[in-house]
Amino acid sequence: MKLKSIAAALALATLCAASAPAEPVASLSFADRLAQAGSPLTVRAEGFSGPGAAILSEAIDASRYVLIGESHFSREIPTFTTNICRLMAPGGLTAMVVEIGPEAAGVVNARLRAPNREQQISDFMSSHPDAMAFLNSRDEGQTAADCAGAAGPDFKLWGLDQEFFGVSGYLFEQMLAAGPGPLARAQIEALAEQERAATQAALASGSPGDLFLFKATDATLDQAGTAIDQDGGGRAKALFAALRETRAIYQASQSRRGDPNGRRARLMKRTLVTHFAEAPQARVLMKFGALHLYKGYNPLGQRDLGNFVAEHADGEGVKSLNLIVAGARGALAGYNGVGRQVTVHNFDATTGKGSDWRKDVMLARPSGTPPGDWFLVDLRRLRSADLEDLTPEWRALIRGYDLAVVAPELSASTVLGSHDAP
Repeated sequence: MKLKSIAAALALATLCAASAPAEPVASLSFADRLAQAGSPLTVRAEGFSGPGAAILSEAIDASRYVLIGESHFSREIPTFTTNICRLMAPGGLTAMVVEIGPEAAGVVNARLRAPNREQQISDFMSSHPDAMAFLNSRDEGQTAADCAGAAGPDFKLWGLDQEFFGVSGYLFEQMLAAGPGPLARAQIEALAEQERAATQAALASGSPGDLFLFKATDATLDQAGTAIDQDGGGRAKALFAALRETRAIYQASQSRRGDPNGRRARLMKRTLVTHFAEAPQARVLMKFGALHLYKGYNPLGQRDLGNFVAEHADGEGVKSLNLIVAGARGALAGYNGVGRQVTVHNFDATTGKGSDWRKDVMLARPSGTPPGDWFLVDLRRLRSADLEDLTPEWRALIRGYDLAVVAPELSASTVLGSHDAP
C-alpha cells in the first residue's frame, strides 16, 4: 500500500506540473543572437589572433574545400587570404582556385616563384592590356606568391573563368606558337594583325568596346574557325574555342539576352570538374566574388560554384567551408578603362541607402573592441526555425555561407602594367 501511495503522489505531481502554466521564456532579438554568434578577430600580416581565430582555425582544419567570397580589389582581403593559406598548408594545399581564365592562370603560374615576379607580370600586362583580371593586382599577386611559398612546389593556381576581354592577342600568340598548319596560320596571323590595331584604338579611347573581342565580326571568326578546324591542331582549336566562349559570354552580358551568368557558372563548373578528375584528392582554397560562392541559389537566382562545391563535398563525404569576407567602409578599386590604372571609390555599408547586413554586424561588436579588429560571425549558429522572420538578405546569407567576416575598413589595391601610371 505504501508503494501505491508513493506512485499516486508522483503521478499527481506530474499531472499538476503538466497542467501548470509554463513560465514565459524571453526570446532573444536577432541583434542579441548576432552578438552571441560573433567574435572579434585580429588580422595582421603575421596571422590571426583573438577569439575569432580559434573558430576560424577549427573550421578550416575540418574542411577539404575552403571558399572565400569577397569584395574585389582591396589590400586587406588578400592579407586575410594569405593567412588562410598558412592555416591550410600544414594539412595540404593543392591549389588556389581563382576568378580568372585558365590561360591567365598559366601566365601567373609560370611566373609565380620568379624573384622578379611582379616586374614580369607588369611587363606582361603592359604588352597585353586587359588580358587578365584580378591577378594583375599588386596585392592579389603577392598573395598568390605567398600561398605558393607556404604550400610548397606543387601548388598552382586554377583559373576557372572565361578569359578577360583583352586576351585575344595573347591567345593568337599561343595559337601560332602551337605550330598550326598553313591554312590556320594565315588566318590566325590576319586576326592578330587586326587585334593589334584594335588594341591601339582601345588604349587611346580607354573603351573595351574598341578591343578585338567586341569589334570582330561573326563572319571573320567563322572563316578563321573553318581554317583552324582543318589544320590548326588541338591546342589552337582549344584556344580558339576559349576565345569564342569568352566573346559569347561578354556579348550576352552586354545585350542582356540569354543567360550570361548561368553560362559563366556552367563553364566554371566544367573546368573545375576537369581539375578534380586530374587531382581527386585535392585540397583547395577558392577565392571569388561573393555572389559566386553562396550555397543554394545566390541573390542572382543562380546555383553557382559555392553550391556546386558544397554538393561535391557532400558526395565525397568531406566538408566544405563557405565564408564571406567584406569591409564595413573604406575604399575599393574599380575598372577604369583599357590598360589604365584603377579608379578608387569610397563606400560605407553602415549608413544611408548603401547600408546592408554589414551594418548589423558592426553594431554587434562588443563595446571596447579595438577599432582595428575585424568581426567574425558564425552563421551556423543562426540557422533555426525562425529564419523566415529575418530579412531576405539575412536569410540568404545565413543559408548561403557558414562564416561572415567583416573588416572595419578596406583600402584600394592597384594594378600592374598600366599605361597611365609610372
